[in-house]
Amino acid sequence: MKAVIEIAPRGSVFKVARKQLKAAEANASFGADYHLSFESARTLFSELTPARIDLLEALRQCGPCSVYALAKTVARNYSNVHTDVGKLEEHGLVRRTPEDAVFVPFESVEIHLDLFKKAA
Repeated sequence: MKAVIEIAPRGSVFKVARKQLKAAEANASFGADYHLSFESARTLFSELTPARIDLLEALRQCGPCSVYALAKTVARNYSNVHTDVGKLEEHGLVRRTPEDAVFVPFESVEIHLDLFKKAA
């Protein structure tokens, strides 16, 4: 399963959410892509900062670990990493194990960025 992050027009976020809910209800979501949409590039990059993207990469490399171990791995302040992991969890890009280790539940994370689209 992969996570697809994209810029989408206002209101389309709800269309994607409805599709994902319907797929989950039909038990068809196994292996389906996870979609995360932002209304602008500015919003996308304010939520998914370079430091947060680095955390996703580090988690994919080291596997499930505590926030403390992750902070040591990336040589960053624990408090800042804790805040960033919380934001990544909010967006569904990071999950926790029953032992409270954090991990990325996707085989890949893609950012699709169309800054300019031709008007229809």
